[in-house]
Amino acid sequence: MQTIHFRNADKTFLFPNKTVIKKFIGLLFKEEKKVLTELTYVFCSDEFLLEINRNYLQHDFYTDIITFDLSETQHEIIGEIYISLDRIKENAEELETSLKEETLRVLFHGALHLCGYKDKTKSQIAIMRKKEEQYLQLYEKSV
Repeated sequence: MQTIHFRNADKTFLFPNKTVIKKFIGLLFKEEKKVLTELTYVFCSDEFLLEINRNYLQHDFYTDIITFDLSETQHEIIGEIYISLDRIKENAEELETSLKEETLRVLFHGALHLCGYKDKTKSQIAIMRKKEEQYLQLYEKSV
């Protein structure tokens, strides 16, 4: 049985279509042939996520997302994904896309990290972007 939570840290994000999005994220894991047990998304500010970045990853810069794989075995996925609402808003403006699309992209990006996708090299980034786009299109067709 899988459980997906949306939580707010120091910023509040009211999620439209929360049930539909949770169901779709479950589908993403099935499509990737992964067993999701529990996933918690935590929405926060730049400053909140910067502290996590400093304390856990020893990085001193803003980021839009940090994904923690808390799985104890490789057979089931348990994860926490922290998302800066400040970053996704700024990214949406810079990329000239809607806040909804950028939010979905980041939600799927974190889930894809838990499925094993990386984004450190150019080729990994290209694969990640292709997967994000694939799931964005699939989501739009499903709603």
